Amino acid sequence: MELCRTAAAFSWGHSISPSLCFSQRFSMCESKGFRVYCAVNANASGQSQKENQMIVSVTGATGFIGRRLVQRLLADNHSVHVLTRSRSKARLTFPAKDFQGIIIAEEPEWKDSIQGSNAVVNLAGMPISTRWSPEIKKEIKQSRVRITSKVVDIINNSQDEVRPKVLVSASAIGYYGASETLVFREQSPSGNDYLAEVCREWEDKAFKVHKDVRLALIRIGVVLGKDGGALAKMIPLFNLFAGGPLGSGKQWFSWIHLDDIVELIYEALSEPSYKGVINGTSPNPVRLAEMCNHLGNAMGRPSWLPVPELALKAVLGEGASVVLDGQRVLPARALELGFTFKYPYVKDALKAILLGN
Repeated sequence: MELCRTAAAFSWGHSISPSLCFSQRFSMCESKGFRVYCAVNANASGQSQKENQMIVSVTGATGFIGRRLVQRLLADNHSVHVLTRSRSKARLTFPAKDFQGIIIAEEPEWKDSIQGSNAVVNLAGMPISTRWSPEIKKEIKQSRVRITSKVVDIINNSQDEVRPKVLVSASAIGYYGASETLVFREQSPSGNDYLAEVCREWEDKAFKVHKDVRLALIRIGVVLGKDGGALAKMIPLFNLFAGGPLGSGKQWFSWIHLDDIVELIYEALSEPSYKGVINGTSPNPVRLAEMCNHLGNAMGRPSWLPVPELALKAVLGEGASVVLDGQRVLPARALELGFTFKYPYVKDALKAILLGN
């Protein structure tokens, strides 16, 4: 006979009568002809759920990944503090009538928000897919280093009783530099180009967080989703029958579906085993030409028109290295932790995105 135990203690009503008046709800388990009615302690269940709820402060919440992460957290009844430099911009992204479970905090309020949180997710940083002038390159680095440093300083200067227990901080696979032949895992050394330098300084600030705070540092690959990231720029070209590989097409494309990177961050918030460096990429990177071919097939468009390297450099300057140079990055640590990718193959990921699933 199986016993169903859904509460640590059973409590009975004060009047025992033929109608059996109980102060608890009952559930029923049945096995091998035996039927056992079990009291479900609603108060205990509710208390347990409340204890599992998090208060999460998020930088970069209005960005491509951040928007979906906020929705994911709210869906599980967690509270979210949006750390922003512009309350008006954040309110456009998260209108009060649709997002009643969030608090929007501008920089002077970040300290109170962070100290009122169980965890912090740091996603802030200026987009890199633009033409790089010396000023832009400086801002790409400083936007990441400055905000990470500010968040870490607030955490470190907090009293133990109000210090968040977890920091999930973003980095990028640009850390490894570019290669067409090497395979990069979490323990691989850093590269020696500009983006690798940015990532090193970015990560150095995160690693300075207080020793009692669990740090998960996620090196994020190219995130695929319909409403932002790389696909938002590629889909219009394919719609015009002007899509195709960028440059040679032989460069590696280490990608991840938006749903998977959000779920990886979510797991890092709640699972104590998620700590240290974790690559946020699919287990199956592809060459860019293959990715473009799958995209063209999914859209019913040809992918035969390559974009020459010279044309990209004319438009993006040094910033063209973001798409012309690639790296083959594997999520060894995520797989070791047992993380399950909803979209391990780019073909399936693209179909799901374009079908709106």
